Amino acid sequence: MNKLMVPTVHLNGTSKEALLSEYVTAMNAVQDAIDALKKVTVHGRDYYPQGDRAINDAMLQRARQFEHLEEVHTELEAIAVEISEQGK
Repeated sequence: MNKLMVPTVHLNGTSKEALLSEYVTAMNAVQDAIDALKKVTVHGRDYYPQGDRAINDAMLQRARQFEHLEEVHTELEAIAVEISEQGK
């Protein structure tokens, strides 16, 4: 899927206000997840029994987790912006 799918605001659909509220709520939840992940301890003392590379692998894993969450947040934000720019 290359194109970001955005709901169309129209008379028979969900209201613009409801759609925006739902997407902003989802964006806030993802931001909360990002903030919580920042507080997760990734320290060598918790990984050294697994070998010399374990902490590096754990740090790369965490970086990927941030990337995924930030990508979702960016998509939700883009959808919200497009919804807000639609008519009624």
